Order: sequence, then C-alpha cells, then structure tokens
Amino acid sequence: MLEMRPDCERCGADTPADAPGAFICSFECTFCADCAEALDDLCPNCGGELMDRPTRARKLLDKFPAATERKFKG
Repeated sequence: MLEMRPDCERCGADTPADAPGAFICSFECTFCADCAEALDDLCPNCGGELMDRPTRARKLLDKFPAATERKFKG
C-alpha cells in the first residue's frame, strides 16, 4: 500500500491522498504537478521516472490513512 505522503518534497505544497496532482517515483518520493513538470518528470533523488500517483478513495482514508510525516526540508 502506498504511503500517500502529504507534501511535495521540493516546494512543500500539500498533496492530499484523495486529490489528483501528485507524482511519485518507485521509491514514493512525492512531488506536486508543477515541480514534477519543472523536474522534467525525473526524480532528483534517484533519477527514476515520476508518474501520476493514484488517489485513495475518501471512504477508505479512515481505515487506511495517508502518511502524516512531511518530507519538505525547506
């Protein structure tokens, strides 16, 4: 199950689990759409391809909550 990280690692923008617009690599590094585009869809951490992260249905968030630890270091 994906962690569904709550923020963009590059700019700190929120990336809600139940909303589109987040991009991840195979290690689940997470970026907002604007940052993924600026990075040319390549993860700056591992060099992997950034892909659309699927959303988690709102009704499942209580049983399977998204991660809460923010990764933005800025």
